[in-house]
Amino acid sequence: MLKDIARVNALLGGRAAAGFGFDRLLEGATPDARLTLLDVGAGSGDLARYLAGRAAKRGVALAPLIIERHPVAARLCRRTGLTTAVGDGGQLPLADHSVDVVLASQLLHHLERGSAVSLLAELDRVARLGVIVADLRRHPMAALGIWLASYPLRLHPITRRDGVTSVRRGFTRHELAQLLREAGVTGAVFRRPGYRLVAVWRAAEVGRADR
Repeated sequence: MLKDIARVNALLGGRAAAGFGFDRLLEGATPDARLTLLDVGAGSGDLARYLAGRAAKRGVALAPLIIERHPVAARLCRRTGLTTAVGDGGQLPLADHSVDVVLASQLLHHLERGSAVSLLAELDRVARLGVIVADLRRHPMAALGIWLASYPLRLHPITRRDGVTSVRRGFTRHELAQLLREAGVTGAVFRRPGYRLVAVWRAAEVGRADR
């Protein structure tokens, strides 16, 4: 099923959404920059690998780190060469401002509201440059779309059902923006193709350094 999710990311907007946020954070980065990426709840690690390749095209060396709470997914990430630790996104085993870019893709909608707010604050805590939160935009057409697309994509029936459930647990743009405010972060929330939402913000440490 992790392979199904990677396929959906590639074909139905997940990669593009993460790439959109990544490009916004990398604006102004020098071609020889060396950056770290933390992907929280990475699944198979497909987005981390994709962003590393995207960065390389700009001459930026990106070193991914995976935090994944599910041991099976963590093992899969390790097999593909990604530095991986088993851990909880709500209590990251990292120092403040210790990684450059933090990504959480399609993770937030799995959490209850209080846990989602805590996660957002924790992502902000460890980020040195900025944070990307990509998730699903709740809409009837999105649920119908993933259901119909699952057949030509030959997705597992469990993936099909989970996809529809995930869309129904997704957010409106206003709802995601409200979660950011509750977490104490100031970010922009964008609608992206494929019924995706992307929240992007610069880390607090960057803001203090710029003032």
